[in-house]
Amino acid sequence: MKLDDFDFDLPEGLIATRPARPRTSARLLLAEGDRTTDRHVHDLIDIFRPGDRLVLNNTKVIPARLFGSRQRGEAVAKIEITLLEPQAKDWRALAKPLRKVQMGEVIRFSDRLSATVAAKSETDLTLAFTLTGDDFDAALAEAGVMPLPPYIAAKRAADDQDRTDYQTVFARHAGAVAAPTASLHFDEALLRALAAKGVDFTEVTLHVGAGTFLPVKVEDVTTHKMHAEWGCVTAAAAEEINASKRAGGRIIPVGTTALRLIESAASPDGTLHPWEGETDIFIYPGYQFRVTDALMTNFHLPKSTLVMLVAALMGETAIRRIYDHAIATGYRFFSYGDSSLLIPER
Repeated sequence: MKLDDFDFDLPEGLIATRPARPRTSARLLLAEGDRTTDRHVHDLIDIFRPGDRLVLNNTKVIPARLFGSRQRGEAVAKIEITLLEPQAKDWRALAKPLRKVQMGEVIRFSDRLSATVAAKSETDLTLAFTLTGDDFDAALAEAGVMPLPPYIAAKRAADDQDRTDYQTVFARHAGAVAAPTASLHFDEALLRALAAKGVDFTEVTLHVGAGTFLPVKVEDVTTHKMHAEWGCVTAAAAEEINASKRAGGRIIPVGTTALRLIESAASPDGTLHPWEGETDIFIYPGYQFRVTDALMTNFHLPKSTLVMLVAALMGETAIRRIYDHAIATGYRFFSYGDSSLLIPER
């Protein structure tokens, strides 16, 4: 299975830099087996059925990009930091430029917030911040900006609007440095309407890491090593999903992060179990889905692990046809782009 099998040409103009407003006005490509239909997210009220269970990732994106400086005597260097993941007491982070900081140096981000370089590798840093707990969260909220994906950040800087746009309406547990972007299309009104129709919801948590944007560099994709991300499926969440399966309801993750988490927590017979820890599950064609019946997801990068995941769900020929249709009809791609609902034939 070669990397080029998952490549396609994407016009630059289809990369979205702002989301649709209102959220539910985004376009939705409905793919049911071999059939594709052009809809909108607000049409989900007519598409989902009573008894369907949507699995939502309730992670909350932190303002993980920081701009600070370090001083050596009279020399001052500007340093850009992107937080990656919390350690026991510290944070692993990327630094730009990495070469301008050394072990033990202090990087100042604001009057309230600074950090000491506790460790340094060839690729990243470990930072020990001066604040912890709620004090750290408050100072980070003041000093940090939302960590927009590289393909948006290359076109424009993050602003205050992104603090709302790049956060789901059900975000609860802080820790992600990238949003579960399929979930950005939901607003409170749509959630209420779906619930009134008899659609059920289960929340799980997977803290999306910056590794979600790392490119696949191996030609044989089966040898690719995924980044690990922390997730949690509670006992209550597992029982809700299992009960829906027993009753004949469809289990529909909203986003690849929710899908990867529940597939990590499921046994081969499709039973979901309470689960907490790091998952590096890599789903590519040939994978046998254990609990997932359909998937709502945005359109992904060429040659990415997420394109491989949707190809595993729908089939390589079908997903190429779906993406060809999306490009030909002007769907907007990536984190702030339009969405799809992928329902494979069973």
